[in-house]
Amino acid sequence: MTPFFRLHLQTRTDAGPSAVALDLPAGELAILICDMWDRHWCSGATRRVEAMAPRMNRVVSAARAAGAHVVHAPSDTMAFYEGSPARRRAQAVPRVAPPLPLERQVPALPVEDGDGGCDSGERPWFRAWNRQHPAIDIDPERDVVSEDGAEIYSHLRAAGVRRLAVMGVHTNMCVLGRPFGIRQMTRWGMPCALVRDLTDAMYNPAMPPHVDHDRGTALVVEHIERYWCPSVAALDLASPVRA
Repeated sequence: MTPFFRLHLQTRTDAGPSAVALDLPAGELAILICDMWDRHWCSGATRRVEAMAPRMNRVVSAARAAGAHVVHAPSDTMAFYEGSPARRRAQAVPRVAPPLPLERQVPALPVEDGDGGCDSGERPWFRAWNRQHPAIDIDPERDVVSEDGAEIYSHLRAAGVRRLAVMGVHTNMCVLGRPFGIRQMTRWGMPCALVRDLTDAMYNPAMPPHVDHDRGTALVVEHIERYWCPSVAALDLASPVRA
């Protein structure tokens, strides 16, 4: 029997969270890894990525082995991957023109990140990254590397993907806002799901709403569940059903 993922898609209303189960054939799921760089200008962000990357790799490896597609999207690092099999694979996919984007009226994010969101005090912003974190494997036979939203959209359509699971950093910035992020893919009609326990926000507790960093990330996840797309737990991807 073809492996499938039992995705527990969690959304949120004023009454709280609720979830529905969706069984999806493994080959119809893609995982997008957003901006999990080797280093960040904010040392707090770098530490959290360091801690997250090995677990993320285990989850992605299990999903890939079951048949899921994997897209690595480490923005600003395409020169590092130029000529690699995964980069060439993304470039070789025939382009599909995305549809006109759907309009969405969404309230502002629940955390203030106008100071850059660094909780460890570094300033100002600078480009500290060169590649994706080396703890995350790129399969040269199957994966793709891209930072181009239309290129990634074309790959997803060519692969027959019906759901895009997005993980990585940072939830309130790149995960939502990149050309391949949840906002754009949702506006193009690609159903998404945020992997809520494999993400992190750029949020400084000194800024409103003056909660600790983990709660700040949770508030952004709740915002996404309410206004953009469901979330799933990493366990849903790491435990494909093979029976």
